[in-house]
Amino acid sequence: MLNQDENLFLIGQVTALSGVPIRTIRYYESLGLVQSIGRTEGGFRQFSSDVLTRLSFIKCAQSLGLSLQEIGEILEVYDGGKPACDQIHHKLKDKILDIDKQIEQLLTLREELRGLLSGWNSLSTKPQDTICPIIQNH
Repeated sequence: MLNQDENLFLIGQVTALSGVPIRTIRYYESLGLVQSIGRTEGGFRQFSSDVLTRLSFIKCAQSLGLSLQEIGEILEVYDGGKPACDQIHHKLKDKILDIDKQIEQLLTLREELRGLLSGWNSLSTKPQDTICPIIQNH
């Protein structure tokens, strides 16, 4: 039986408290992002209360665009007893550079599409060898 004094949670309780599905928790565990501290006699995973903090951090970090690999690297630093904020700072700066590149690529694509649309002529007949000559002749 689960002892309430130990503050251990079964995976279903972790799901209820965190909003993270059981399947996702198991996946995170397989990646080493969270760890169960043991199993009950019935084979159910048990987690300490710190799993809730980790799951909350993972969700927040993902919402900022960090990958699970990047999050794992951050948690590794944290688990090593060092503050992780410096590493997070560098990763977020890198993320901004990536976003700037994506914005530049999207602006270029938008101009290409506008160029295609500005010269659009309605085809009155179905072309023989192409699906859409405007796209295929691009």
